Amino acid sequence: MNTSPTQAASAAQTPYQRLAALGIELPPPPPPIANFVTHVREGNVLYLSGQGPRELDGHLHSGKVGGDVGVDRAYQHARLTGINLLAVMHGALGDLSRVKRVVKLLGMVNAVPHFEDHPSVINGCSDLFIEVFGEAGQHARSAVGFGSLPGNITVEIEAIISLND
Repeated sequence: MNTSPTQAASAAQTPYQRLAALGIELPPPPPPIANFVTHVREGNVLYLSGQGPRELDGHLHSGKVGGDVGVDRAYQHARLTGINLLAVMHGALGDLSRVKRVVKLLGMVNAVPHFEDHPSVINGCSDLFIEVFGEAGQHARSAVGFGSLPGNITVEIEAIISLND
């Protein structure tokens, strides 16, 4: 019987086993693009600054969703952004198993004015977090449209994470 990567990921025990089952290797955490830090820990809460769809080589995907970028491509950009958020989490915590729950995401979509499908785009990140963390990856979320984002990137996503310790 053939299993999909998503089925294999859900059967895995740790976030790292789930990532491996999905064929995902975490990149180094992307550096900040301005005068801020990538994360702040306050007690048992980790606040992650907004990340974008940055590839390993530093390339940032850009364009207007609903214009020159379609929903399917933007979904993949949101998934890539989720991978970058996971990289920041790993860098901040040293172990993704310390994540108790993904509490909330704020997903921003660089969209043309008449675009209406922001939730489908940000599902790229939401789906990934559920695949990696299981039930603990289910979260509250806002998915909103913006007239522009830094560098004309297609999506930017920030997260609030509760920790086990």
